[in-house]
Amino acid sequence: MRVVRDIVLKQASTADRLGRGHPWVWRDAIARGLDGASVGEEVQLLTPDGTPAGRGFVDPGSPIAVRRWTKRREPIDAALWRSRAGRACERRAPMFVGAKTDAFRVVHGEGDRMPGFVVDRYGPVAVARADGAAAVAQVGALADAVWPSLEAWGVRTLVLRTGAKGEKPSLEVLRGAPAPDTVEVTEYGVPFVVDLARGQKTGAFLDQRDNRRRVGELARDRRVLNLFSYAGGFSLHAALGGAAHVTSVDIASAAHATAHASFRAAGVDPGAHAFVTAEVSAFLEGAATRGQQWDIVISDPPSFAPSEKALPRALSAYRSLHGACARVLAPRGIFCAASCSSHVDAATFLSTLDDAAVGDRELALLELRGAGLDHPTLPAFPEGRYLKFAVLA
Repeated sequence: MRVVRDIVLKQASTADRLGRGHPWVWRDAIARGLDGASVGEEVQLLTPDGTPAGRGFVDPGSPIAVRRWTKRREPIDAALWRSRAGRACERRAPMFVGAKTDAFRVVHGEGDRMPGFVVDRYGPVAVARADGAAAVAQVGALADAVWPSLEAWGVRTLVLRTGAKGEKPSLEVLRGAPAPDTVEVTEYGVPFVVDLARGQKTGAFLDQRDNRRRVGELARDRRVLNLFSYAGGFSLHAALGGAAHVTSVDIASAAHATAHASFRAAGVDPGAHAFVTAEVSAFLEGAATRGQQWDIVISDPPSFAPSEKALPRALSAYRSLHGACARVLAPRGIFCAASCSSHVDAATFLSTLDDAAVGDRELALLELRGAGLDHPTLPAFPEGRYLKFAVLA
Protein backbone atom coordinates (compact mmCIF):
# COMPACT_ATOMS: atom_id res chain seq x y z
CA MET A 1 0.00 0.00 0.00
CA ARG A 2 1.32 3.44 -0.96
CA VAL A 3 2.20 5.82 1.85
CA VAL A 4 0.92 9.32 1.08
CA ARG A 5 2.11 12.36 3.00
CA ASP A 6 -0.50 14.23 5.07
CA ILE A 7 -0.92 17.99 4.69
CA VAL A 8 -2.96 19.51 7.53
CA LEU A 9 -4.97 22.67 6.90
CA LYS A 10 -5.07 25.53 9.41
CA GLN A 11 -8.77 26.23 9.23
CA ALA A 12 -11.96 24.33 8.47
CA SER A 13 -12.99 27.21 6.20
CA THR A 14 -10.31 26.15 3.72
CA ALA A 15 -11.82 22.68 3.63
CA ASP A 16 -15.26 24.23 3.09
CA ARG A 17 -13.92 26.13 0.08
CA LEU A 18 -12.38 22.93 -1.27
CA GLY A 19 -15.67 21.16 -0.71
CA ARG A 20 -17.42 23.68 -2.93
CA GLY A 21 -14.94 22.85 -5.69
CA HIS A 22 -12.12 25.39 -5.52
CA PRO A 23 -8.97 23.36 -6.37
CA TRP A 24 -6.20 25.51 -4.85
CA VAL A 25 -4.64 25.43 -1.39
CA TRP A 26 -2.48 28.44 -0.60
CA ARG A 27 0.74 27.88 1.30
CA ASP A 28 -0.32 30.16 4.16
CA ALA A 29 -3.45 28.00 4.65
CA ILE A 30 -1.35 24.97 5.65
CA ALA A 31 -0.59 24.20 9.30
CA ARG A 32 1.93 21.42 8.79
CA GLY A 33 3.17 18.75 6.41
CA LEU A 34 5.04 20.81 3.82
CA ASP A 35 8.47 20.30 5.38
CA GLY A 36 10.33 17.66 3.42
CA ALA A 37 7.69 17.34 0.72
CA SER A 38 9.00 16.76 -2.80
CA VAL A 39 7.83 18.78 -5.78
CA GLY A 40 5.05 16.92 -7.59
CA GLU A 41 4.47 14.47 -4.75
CA GLU A 42 0.91 13.25 -4.20
CA VAL A 43 -0.39 14.37 -0.80
CA GLN A 44 -3.46 13.84 1.36
CA LEU A 45 -5.20 16.98 2.63
CA LEU A 46 -6.70 16.86 6.13
CA THR A 47 -8.89 19.34 8.00
CA PRO A 48 -7.72 20.48 11.47
CA ASP A 49 -9.74 17.62 13.02
CA GLY A 50 -8.25 15.01 10.67
CA THR A 51 -11.13 14.69 8.19
CA PRO A 52 -9.93 13.85 4.64
CA ALA A 53 -10.29 16.84 2.31
CA GLY A 54 -8.90 15.40 -0.91
CA ARG A 55 -5.63 14.61 -2.61
CA GLY A 56 -3.44 16.67 -4.88
CA PHE A 57 0.08 17.42 -6.03
CA VAL A 58 2.32 19.56 -3.84
CA ASP A 59 4.66 22.38 -4.82
CA PRO A 60 6.32 23.57 -1.58
CA GLY A 61 7.98 26.56 -3.23
CA SER A 62 4.84 27.99 -4.82
CA PRO A 63 2.20 30.26 -3.26
CA ILE A 64 -0.27 27.64 -4.53
CA ALA A 65 1.17 24.84 -2.43
CA VAL A 66 -1.32 22.13 -3.45
CA ARG A 67 -3.60 21.73 -6.44
CA ARG A 68 -6.32 19.32 -5.43
CA TRP A 69 -7.49 16.56 -7.77
CA THR A 70 -9.78 14.35 -5.67
CA LYS A 71 -12.28 15.06 -2.90
CA ARG A 72 -11.51 12.57 -0.13
CA ARG A 73 -8.96 9.73 -0.13
CA GLU A 74 -9.20 8.72 -3.79
CA PRO A 75 -5.72 8.08 -5.19
CA ILE A 76 -4.43 9.99 -8.21
CA ASP A 77 -3.59 6.88 -10.18
CA ALA A 78 -3.40 5.98 -13.87
CA ALA A 79 -7.10 5.17 -13.96
CA LEU A 80 -7.98 8.65 -12.69
CA TRP A 81 -5.66 10.30 -15.21
CA ARG A 82 -7.30 8.32 -18.05
CA SER A 83 -10.78 9.14 -16.78
CA ARG A 84 -10.14 12.87 -16.53
CA ALA A 85 -8.39 13.10 -19.91
CA GLY A 86 -11.06 10.99 -21.56
CA ARG A 87 -13.83 13.17 -20.14
CA ALA A 88 -12.08 16.32 -21.35
CA CYS A 89 -11.82 14.92 -24.87
CA GLU A 90 -15.45 13.76 -24.80
CA ARG A 91 -16.52 17.32 -23.98
CA ARG A 92 -14.74 18.67 -27.06
CA ALA A 93 -15.89 16.10 -29.60
CA PRO A 94 -19.43 17.50 -30.10
CA MET A 95 -18.27 21.13 -29.93
CA PHE A 96 -16.47 21.07 -33.25
CA VAL A 97 -18.39 18.51 -35.32
CA GLY A 98 -19.19 20.28 -38.58
CA ALA A 99 -17.65 23.51 -37.33
CA LYS A 100 -14.63 23.31 -39.66
CA THR A 101 -12.35 23.95 -36.69
CA ASP A 102 -9.24 21.92 -35.92
CA ALA A 103 -7.63 24.31 -33.42
CA PHE A 104 -9.11 24.12 -29.92
CA ARG A 105 -8.29 23.53 -26.28
CA VAL A 106 -8.36 19.86 -25.34
CA VAL A 107 -7.52 20.15 -21.63
CA HIS A 108 -8.26 23.36 -19.72
CA GLY A 109 -6.57 22.74 -16.39
CA GLU A 110 -8.81 23.35 -13.39
CA GLY A 111 -11.92 23.57 -15.58
CA ASP A 112 -11.41 19.94 -16.64
CA ARG A 113 -10.36 18.96 -13.09
CA MET A 114 -6.77 18.49 -14.26
CA PRO A 115 -5.25 21.49 -12.46
CA GLY A 116 -1.91 22.72 -13.71
CA PHE A 117 -2.21 21.46 -17.29
CA VAL A 118 -3.25 22.85 -20.65
CA VAL A 119 -3.32 20.94 -23.93
CA ASP A 120 -4.16 22.72 -27.20
CA ARG A 121 -4.71 21.05 -30.55
CA TYR A 122 -3.44 22.69 -33.72
CA GLY A 123 -4.45 20.33 -36.51
CA PRO A 124 -1.90 17.47 -36.48
CA VAL A 125 0.02 18.89 -33.49
CA ALA A 126 -0.96 19.10 -29.82
CA VAL A 127 0.91 21.44 -27.48
CA ALA A 128 0.94 20.97 -23.70
CA ARG A 129 1.91 23.47 -21.03
CA ALA A 130 2.50 22.74 -17.34
CA ASP A 131 1.86 25.47 -14.78
CA GLY A 132 4.39 25.16 -11.96
CA ALA A 133 7.05 22.68 -10.96
CA ALA A 134 4.55 20.15 -9.58
CA ALA A 135 2.80 19.92 -12.93
CA VAL A 136 6.10 19.61 -14.79
CA ALA A 137 6.93 16.59 -12.61
CA GLN A 138 3.71 14.89 -13.78
CA VAL A 139 3.95 15.56 -17.52
CA GLY A 140 4.63 11.90 -18.29
CA ALA A 141 1.33 10.88 -16.70
CA LEU A 142 -0.46 13.58 -18.70
CA ALA A 143 1.00 12.31 -21.97
CA ASP A 144 0.04 8.71 -21.18
CA ALA A 145 -3.53 9.77 -20.43
CA VAL A 146 -4.28 12.15 -23.29
CA TRP A 147 -2.33 10.63 -26.19
CA PRO A 148 -4.80 7.82 -27.12
CA SER A 149 -7.62 10.35 -27.73
CA LEU A 150 -5.34 12.74 -29.59
CA GLU A 151 -4.04 9.96 -31.81
CA ALA A 152 -7.60 8.84 -32.57
CA TRP A 153 -8.33 12.40 -33.81
CA GLY A 154 -5.38 12.25 -36.20
CA VAL A 155 -2.90 14.18 -34.08
CA ARG A 156 0.62 13.01 -34.94
CA THR A 157 2.68 15.00 -32.44
CA LEU A 158 2.39 15.94 -28.76
CA VAL A 159 4.96 18.41 -27.44
CA LEU A 160 5.56 20.17 -24.15
CA ARG A 161 6.14 23.90 -24.50
CA THR A 162 8.42 25.46 -21.90
CA GLY A 163 10.20 28.76 -21.44
CA ALA A 164 9.75 31.82 -19.25
CA LYS A 165 8.08 34.97 -20.56
CA GLY A 166 10.46 36.83 -22.86
CA GLU A 167 12.52 33.72 -23.57
CA LYS A 168 12.41 31.69 -26.77
CA PRO A 169 10.08 28.74 -26.16
CA SER A 170 11.33 25.17 -26.23
CA LEU A 171 9.31 22.26 -27.66
CA GLU A 172 9.98 18.86 -26.09
CA VAL A 173 8.50 15.91 -27.96
CA LEU A 174 6.34 13.77 -25.66
CA ARG A 175 4.78 11.56 -28.34
CA GLY A 176 5.13 11.20 -32.10
CA ALA A 177 7.27 13.19 -34.51
CA PRO A 178 8.97 16.56 -33.91
CA ALA A 179 6.67 19.55 -34.35
CA PRO A 180 7.12 21.98 -37.25
CA ASP A 181 7.86 25.62 -36.46
CA THR A 182 4.55 26.69 -37.97
CA VAL A 183 1.30 24.94 -38.79
CA GLU A 184 -1.79 26.00 -40.73
CA VAL A 185 -5.10 25.34 -38.95
CA THR A 186 -8.75 26.17 -39.54
CA GLU A 187 -11.09 28.17 -37.29
CA TYR A 188 -14.74 28.14 -38.38
CA GLY A 189 -13.48 27.58 -41.90
CA VAL A 190 -10.95 30.42 -41.70
CA PRO A 191 -7.31 29.30 -42.19
CA PHE A 192 -4.70 30.58 -39.75
CA VAL A 193 -0.96 30.18 -39.52
CA VAL A 194 0.19 29.40 -35.96
CA ASP A 195 3.80 29.99 -34.93
CA LEU A 196 4.48 27.09 -32.58
CA ALA A 197 8.17 27.91 -32.23
CA ARG A 198 7.92 31.61 -31.35
CA GLY A 199 4.26 32.43 -30.68
CA GLN A 200 2.81 33.26 -27.28
CA LYS A 201 1.09 30.81 -24.89
CA THR A 202 0.93 27.50 -26.81
CA GLY A 203 1.22 29.31 -30.14
CA ALA A 204 -2.10 31.17 -30.38
CA PHE A 205 -4.92 32.58 -28.23
CA LEU A 206 -7.67 30.02 -28.72
CA ASP A 207 -9.85 31.55 -26.01
CA GLN A 208 -10.76 34.47 -28.32
CA ARG A 209 -12.03 32.22 -31.14
CA ASP A 210 -15.75 33.04 -30.78
CA ASN A 211 -15.00 36.72 -30.19
CA ARG A 212 -12.98 36.85 -33.40
CA ARG A 213 -15.93 35.42 -35.28
CA ARG A 214 -18.24 37.99 -33.62
CA VAL A 215 -16.00 40.82 -34.87
CA GLY A 216 -16.25 39.35 -38.36
CA GLU A 217 -20.05 39.48 -38.11
CA LEU A 218 -19.92 43.17 -37.15
CA ALA A 219 -17.29 44.32 -39.62
CA ARG A 220 -19.08 44.63 -42.98
CA ASP A 221 -18.32 47.95 -44.70
CA ARG A 222 -16.67 49.29 -41.54
CA ARG A 223 -13.18 50.64 -40.95
CA VAL A 224 -11.59 48.49 -38.23
CA LEU A 225 -8.71 49.24 -35.85
CA ASN A 226 -7.21 46.20 -34.11
CA LEU A 227 -4.91 47.17 -31.23
CA PHE A 228 -2.40 44.69 -29.74
CA SER A 229 -3.16 42.74 -32.89
CA TYR A 230 -0.56 39.97 -32.33
CA ALA A 231 -1.01 37.44 -35.17
CA GLY A 232 -4.00 39.27 -36.63
CA GLY A 233 -6.88 36.96 -35.74
CA PHE A 234 -9.42 39.73 -35.22
CA SER A 235 -8.05 41.51 -38.28
CA LEU A 236 -8.46 38.52 -40.57
CA HIS A 237 -12.02 37.79 -39.43
CA ALA A 238 -12.87 41.46 -39.95
CA ALA A 239 -11.38 41.47 -43.46
CA LEU A 240 -13.24 38.28 -44.39
CA GLY A 241 -16.40 39.76 -42.88
CA GLY A 242 -16.28 42.53 -45.46
CA ALA A 243 -14.52 45.32 -43.58
CA ALA A 244 -13.77 48.32 -45.77
CA HIS A 245 -10.25 48.49 -44.33
CA VAL A 246 -8.40 47.02 -41.34
CA THR A 247 -5.52 48.62 -39.44
CA SER A 248 -3.53 46.26 -37.18
CA VAL A 249 -1.22 47.73 -34.53
CA ASP A 250 1.34 45.75 -32.53
CA ILE A 251 4.82 46.49 -31.24
CA ALA A 252 6.13 43.13 -32.55
CA SER A 253 6.88 43.13 -36.26
CA ALA A 254 7.28 39.33 -36.19
CA ALA A 255 3.62 39.03 -35.24
CA HIS A 256 2.69 41.01 -38.34
CA ALA A 257 4.66 38.53 -40.44
CA THR A 258 2.50 35.69 -39.08
CA ALA A 259 -0.62 37.78 -39.73
CA HIS A 260 0.47 38.32 -43.35
CA ALA A 261 0.87 34.56 -43.78
CA SER A 262 -2.63 33.97 -42.40
CA PHE A 263 -4.12 36.63 -44.71
CA ARG A 264 -2.50 35.00 -47.72
CA ALA A 265 -3.66 31.53 -46.63
CA ALA A 266 -7.23 32.88 -46.49
CA GLY A 267 -6.94 34.50 -49.90
CA VAL A 268 -6.83 38.07 -48.56
CA ASP A 269 -4.20 40.50 -49.83
CA PRO A 270 -2.41 41.89 -46.75
CA GLY A 271 -1.31 44.82 -48.89
CA ALA A 272 -4.92 46.01 -49.01
CA HIS A 273 -4.80 46.64 -45.26
CA ALA A 274 -2.42 48.37 -42.85
CA PHE A 275 -0.02 46.72 -40.41
CA VAL A 276 1.61 49.23 -38.08
CA THR A 277 4.57 48.37 -35.83
CA ALA A 278 4.18 50.78 -32.92
CA GLU A 279 3.51 51.09 -29.22
CA VAL A 280 -0.26 51.35 -28.86
CA SER A 281 -0.48 54.44 -26.65
CA ALA A 282 1.82 56.39 -28.96
CA PHE A 283 -0.18 55.27 -32.00
CA LEU A 284 -3.48 56.33 -30.42
CA GLU A 285 -2.09 59.71 -29.40
CA GLY A 286 -0.88 60.36 -32.94
CA ALA A 287 -4.12 59.15 -34.50
CA ALA A 288 -6.20 61.42 -32.25
CA THR A 289 -3.98 64.39 -33.11
CA ARG A 290 -4.47 63.68 -36.83
CA GLY A 291 -8.24 63.34 -36.36
CA GLN A 292 -8.29 59.70 -37.50
CA GLN A 293 -11.31 57.60 -36.54
CA TRP A 294 -12.47 54.01 -37.00
CA ASP A 295 -15.94 52.44 -36.99
CA ILE A 296 -14.79 49.48 -34.88
CA VAL A 297 -11.96 49.67 -32.35
CA ILE A 298 -10.69 46.44 -30.76
CA SER A 299 -8.43 46.56 -27.71
CA ASP A 300 -7.00 43.22 -26.57
CA PRO A 301 -3.93 44.04 -24.45
CA PRO A 302 -1.73 41.63 -22.49
CA SER A 303 -2.58 41.25 -18.83
CA PHE A 304 -2.24 44.52 -16.94
CA ALA A 305 -2.66 42.79 -13.55
CA PRO A 306 -0.36 39.77 -13.19
CA SER A 307 -0.95 39.87 -9.42
CA GLU A 308 -3.45 41.24 -6.91
CA LYS A 309 -0.86 43.82 -5.86
CA ALA A 310 -0.80 45.22 -9.40
CA LEU A 311 -4.58 45.72 -9.54
CA PRO A 312 -4.78 49.48 -8.76
CA ARG A 313 -2.15 50.30 -11.38
CA ALA A 314 -3.87 47.98 -13.86
CA LEU A 315 -7.25 49.65 -13.46
CA SER A 316 -5.67 53.04 -14.04
CA ALA A 317 -3.99 51.68 -17.18
CA TYR A 318 -7.26 50.23 -18.49
CA ARG A 319 -9.09 53.53 -17.93
CA SER A 320 -6.39 55.47 -19.74
CA LEU A 321 -6.33 53.00 -22.64
CA HIS A 322 -10.11 52.95 -22.97
CA GLY A 323 -10.27 56.74 -22.96
CA ALA A 324 -7.68 56.88 -25.74
CA CYS A 325 -9.62 54.29 -27.74
CA ALA A 326 -12.84 56.30 -27.37
CA ARG A 327 -11.13 59.35 -28.84
CA VAL A 328 -10.52 57.54 -32.14
CA LEU A 329 -13.93 55.81 -32.27
CA ALA A 330 -16.16 57.22 -34.98
CA PRO A 331 -19.68 58.43 -34.13
CA ARG A 332 -22.02 55.41 -33.79
CA GLY A 333 -18.93 53.22 -33.70
CA ILE A 334 -18.43 49.89 -31.89
CA PHE A 335 -15.81 49.47 -29.17
CA CYS A 336 -14.62 45.94 -28.30
CA ALA A 337 -12.54 45.94 -25.10
CA ALA A 338 -10.88 42.85 -23.64
CA SER A 339 -9.09 41.88 -20.43
CA CYS A 340 -7.31 38.56 -19.85
CA SER A 341 -6.45 39.11 -16.17
CA SER A 342 -8.04 36.83 -13.56
CA HIS A 343 -7.40 39.53 -10.95
CA VAL A 344 -9.87 41.84 -12.72
CA ASP A 345 -13.41 40.52 -12.40
CA ALA A 346 -16.15 41.44 -14.86
CA ALA A 347 -17.76 44.18 -12.77
CA THR A 348 -14.39 45.79 -12.07
CA PHE A 349 -13.42 45.66 -15.73
CA LEU A 350 -16.68 47.32 -16.77
CA SER A 351 -15.95 50.11 -14.31
CA THR A 352 -12.99 51.05 -16.54
CA LEU A 353 -15.45 51.59 -19.41
CA ASP A 354 -17.80 53.98 -17.62
CA ASP A 355 -18.67 57.50 -18.75
CA ALA A 356 -15.80 58.99 -16.79
CA ALA A 357 -13.34 56.78 -18.69
CA VAL A 358 -14.69 57.10 -22.23
CA GLY A 359 -15.76 60.73 -22.08
CA ASP A 360 -18.90 61.96 -23.81
CA ARG A 361 -19.32 58.96 -26.12
CA GLU A 362 -22.43 57.74 -24.23
CA LEU A 363 -21.61 54.10 -25.00
CA ALA A 364 -23.90 51.27 -23.89
CA LEU A 365 -22.85 47.69 -23.17
CA LEU A 366 -24.33 45.38 -25.81
CA GLU A 367 -22.55 42.14 -24.92
CA LEU A 368 -20.18 40.83 -22.29
CA ARG A 369 -18.52 37.73 -23.64
CA GLY A 370 -15.86 35.34 -22.36
CA ALA A 371 -13.85 32.40 -23.62
CA GLY A 372 -15.26 29.64 -25.83
CA LEU A 373 -16.89 26.40 -24.73
CA ASP A 374 -13.57 24.58 -24.89
CA HIS A 375 -12.44 26.70 -21.90
CA PRO A 376 -14.80 25.38 -19.19
CA THR A 377 -14.66 26.71 -15.64
CA LEU A 378 -15.77 25.48 -12.23
CA PRO A 379 -18.60 27.41 -10.53
CA ALA A 380 -16.50 27.74 -7.35
CA PHE A 381 -13.35 28.86 -9.20
CA PRO A 382 -13.77 32.49 -10.28
CA GLU A 383 -10.09 32.69 -11.25
CA GLY A 384 -10.98 30.51 -14.24
CA ARG A 385 -13.28 33.19 -15.67
CA TYR A 386 -10.36 35.40 -16.61
CA LEU A 387 -11.36 36.56 -20.09
CA LYS A 388 -13.75 39.48 -20.51
CA PHE A 389 -14.75 40.79 -23.95
CA ALA A 390 -17.09 43.78 -23.83
CA VAL A 391 -18.91 45.05 -26.92
CA LEU A 392 -20.14 48.64 -26.58
CA ALA A 393 -21.82 51.03 -28.98
